[in-house]
Amino acid sequence: MGHKFAEIAFTEQVKQIQSERNSRIGYAGMEQGEDVNYLLSQSEAEFIQARDSFYIASVSETGWPYVQHRGGPKGFMKVIDAETIGFADYSGNRQYVSTGNFRTNDRVSIIFMDYPNKRRLKLLGRISLVSDGDWEMLARIEDADYRANVERGFVIKIEAFDWNCPQHISSRYTEAEVENLVRTLTEQIEELMGQVKKHSRQHSNTIDSDDKFLGEGKLSLTITGIRQLTPQIRAYEFRDINGNQLPKINAGAHLKIPFLSVEGKIEHRHYSICSNPTRRDIYEIAVQKEEKGRGGSIAIHQTLSLGDKIRCEIPENFFSLEEHFGKHVLIAGGIGITPIKSMAQELQAQGRQFEIHYLGKSKFKMAFADRLQREFGENISFYESEKGSLFSTRLLVENLSKDSVVYICGPGRLIDGLLDESTRSNFPKEQVKFERFAVVPDTKARSFTVELKQAGMTLNVDAGTTILDAILDAGVAIPYSCKVGECKSCQVKVLEGEPEHLDNVLTKSERCSENRMCPCVSRAKSNRLVLDI
Repeated sequence: MGHKFAEIAFTEQVKQIQSERNSRIGYAGMEQGEDVNYLLSQSEAEFIQARDSFYIASVSETGWPYVQHRGGPKGFMKVIDAETIGFADYSGNRQYVSTGNFRTNDRVSIIFMDYPNKRRLKLLGRISLVSDGDWEMLARIEDADYRANVERGFVIKIEAFDWNCPQHISSRYTEAEVENLVRTLTEQIEELMGQVKKHSRQHSNTIDSDDKFLGEGKLSLTITGIRQLTPQIRAYEFRDINGNQLPKINAGAHLKIPFLSVEGKIEHRHYSICSNPTRRDIYEIAVQKEEKGRGGSIAIHQTLSLGDKIRCEIPENFFSLEEHFGKHVLIAGGIGITPIKSMAQELQAQGRQFEIHYLGKSKFKMAFADRLQREFGENISFYESEKGSLFSTRLLVENLSKDSVVYICGPGRLIDGLLDESTRSNFPKEQVKFERFAVVPDTKARSFTVELKQAGMTLNVDAGTTILDAILDAGVAIPYSCKVGECKSCQVKVLEGEPEHLDNVLTKSERCSENRMCPCVSRAKSNRLVLDI
């Protein structure tokens, strides 16, 4: 947010209200740093020049504010330079109140709205009338192809600006925008169905070519909203296809999202539901685009669009809140905020004691950062590594009470660091609940063979492949869900060989007495395993 904007807008009374609402800590950050936020970047310039109207407020001699909505052709507000904008006032507007107010008070406040994407740019500046003899400036701000005549021109010197995304403003589209949107979606659906039809004979798990849905499952959903939370993270909002209430969930639940891979196959990824768990009208997930990942997040960013329909299973939950603890400590690393956000909302609704620790490079890259600050105030702490603000697992564990329970979701090194520190400090392991993004490849892993007894085939499992993926790639269908050793959906019986158990869910009895293993993460200590598949 803008530092100069805070200097002008945050009066002592405003600061007092921020303090009363437990938001002062977050807003105080706006008052620090270099004072350059009054200079428009390319992003602000493009945003302004894409608007066809704006709201402008002036102050009269009586002290009363006056707000006017001015319109014109798209881009009629011109960006002169990084500190200056200007617009032509067309004959027929007959809005002389603002012009009169400008003569005694040159301060103005302008709001540029982007209704479809629920964004707005607030700008403060000082306005002046372009003199009749300044033909060069008048030429710069007029629109030669617009039918209306220019009656006067105004130039505004920018004092400050601020971006924000209001939560409760409805998306609005012109008829032309709706028509274009529907046309685009129709073309995308037709292209998608063409791809599916092309590959349906080659892959048994592709969707029926006559079906408009992606994937299979009891829950029929459609994408009704897409928001860009950060440069790499995009939120997707799903609703029931018929407008019915969605199945009730608890914080920590996830959706198994189907998507079309580049090979034309239906693949799945698991994403935590990050919307408030009390809501029954929508499920929201947030997907971080991983350039070095397995390709799922990139495919989702590229292929899932507004209006797309999917069929998936009822949400599952392997990371739910515990009931019998006095204090809940929530830790999120990066995109790990998705289950943590809903957990905090559920705990707050229940009036239970909790605190949030959110780690990332910077708030600009941390999804939901501003919203979480407003919603949870002093209950949330941010750690921005790019600013040298670091999180200490040692200090956190040392200050945990006996009735505390910890929930952590994030990179493997963060989770492992906390587990190691908990062990060192004798904090009970059963009071540390965690969920990993994905299995982190073991650089020391080795190859081995797996015999599938019932299927009558032997597979080579190389160092960079899981047993589960090798089985699925061979065309053998077995149950699975989380793929990170947290749910035991894929557990199988080991008939021969010694497994290396790397899951976090099987009991000692299931591993030893029942000879069970989770092929999604576990590997082999012996050179060969025989599985009852």
